[in-house]
Amino acid sequence: MTNYFFCGIGGIGMSSIALYLARQGNAVAGSDRSFDAGHNGEMRRTLARAGIALFPQDGRGVRPDTDVFVVSSAVEDSIPDVRRAKDLRIPIRRRAQVLAGILHDYSGIAIAGTSGKTTITAMVGHILYKNALDPTMINGGISNNAYHREKPSNLIFGHGRHCVIEADESDGSIDLYTPDYAVVSNISLDHKPLDEIRPLFASFLSRAKRGAVVNADCPETRRLRLDRPNVISFSAAGDKRATLRAENIRQMPGGIRFDLNGMPVRLPLVGAYNVANALAAVGAGLLAGIPVADSVRALKTFRGTRRRMQAIGAARRIAVIDDYAHNPEKIKAALTALQSFPGAVFVIFQPHGFAPTRLMKDELIRTLHETLGPRTTFIMPDIYYAGGTVAQDISSRDIVDPLVRKGCRAHYIPTRAEIIAFLMPRVKPGARIVVMGARDDTLTDFAKDILNHIKKGKP
Repeated sequence: MTNYFFCGIGGIGMSSIALYLARQGNAVAGSDRSFDAGHNGEMRRTLARAGIALFPQDGRGVRPDTDVFVVSSAVEDSIPDVRRAKDLRIPIRRRAQVLAGILHDYSGIAIAGTSGKTTITAMVGHILYKNALDPTMINGGISNNAYHREKPSNLIFGHGRHCVIEADESDGSIDLYTPDYAVVSNISLDHKPLDEIRPLFASFLSRAKRGAVVNADCPETRRLRLDRPNVISFSAAGDKRATLRAENIRQMPGGIRFDLNGMPVRLPLVGAYNVANALAAVGAGLLAGIPVADSVRALKTFRGTRRRMQAIGAARRIAVIDDYAHNPEKIKAALTALQSFPGAVFVIFQPHGFAPTRLMKDELIRTLHETLGPRTTFIMPDIYYAGGTVAQDISSRDIVDPLVRKGCRAHYIPTRAEIIAFLMPRVKPGARIVVMGARDDTLTDFAKDILNHIKKGKP
């Protein structure tokens, strides 16, 4: 048994690893400043039910008998827990290092890409589970399905030989993974410039020991030289050269229908972008030995992942939706899905940090200008700030003002209370309100607050 302490254990990626290690019989403890602030209560309860000891993030929980101190890339050395671990000379490991160690104990399937990797990871885990392969899945998002009689979770703890993980490129940790099978959903601008992430993805694919799945529709993935056997390509645009191709895509009430190499498929998910996600997952299933028809059958019961076009509820014929979209490509995909149905759309997008906003500013403005329709009102509050010493030299107003000059219905509204006051007299029956953004666990609470105000019928 190993004693682990996780600093930032409430994070979606950290918590899944902590839960896995606890299920393996290790002693696991941790702290998180969101817990100290009274937020993220559901995750706190999930961790406590798993027997994980939780402490204030003030150094008291880090004890001399701690064997491994685990941190995420977002944790700074100034945090008392980190200082305490260094004083005690406890070995400090990054989240991705621990995850890589787990992956390499299995026949590993690592899902990477700028967009869609959380949903694809959940889809692959679901496909393997439904086909009786008893997989382990460690994800950066919570599946809406329940496994092994447990509540929906970011973890499937199985006893089979496969482990499916979400591999993140934003902090460069993708370089730590050497999977049996690698999946790259797409490559686009997000946390790093394209010149920096292209070699990361190329190296990741080259390390895959037994096979790879790549997107034939993405210009960046097409540029990658894959001089290796057992490569499966997929195309949601019907490219005949792809191994897996979707055609006749149709948006339906409550889902999508399409033909996969001539086979009819029904996905109980909204958003045409989920067709590409499904094709990637079916490709991973093929590499694991699962026939296409069996993967398609499994996906009929896949319920999606939390905060990916998740319906919070509706009142007075006004729907409120929670979504994780936070980069230009994801926002474009979400807007395209929302605007494909009649009715007004109100989008509230909270940027997930000053550095990503600075990097994506021009691309975000261009994408929004091209994508925002006449029925859509776009709202930006202040940029999310998680603490630390980051330079706060950009504002949401730097995105909104150019959009207004271009004729878009865009508004900079700093606070949530002001946003609700703005919405209440403007939303009418038939409208949809979507809250978008990453990292901030309270965004779902904000979406629920909006719904409660609609139910009351007053600001």
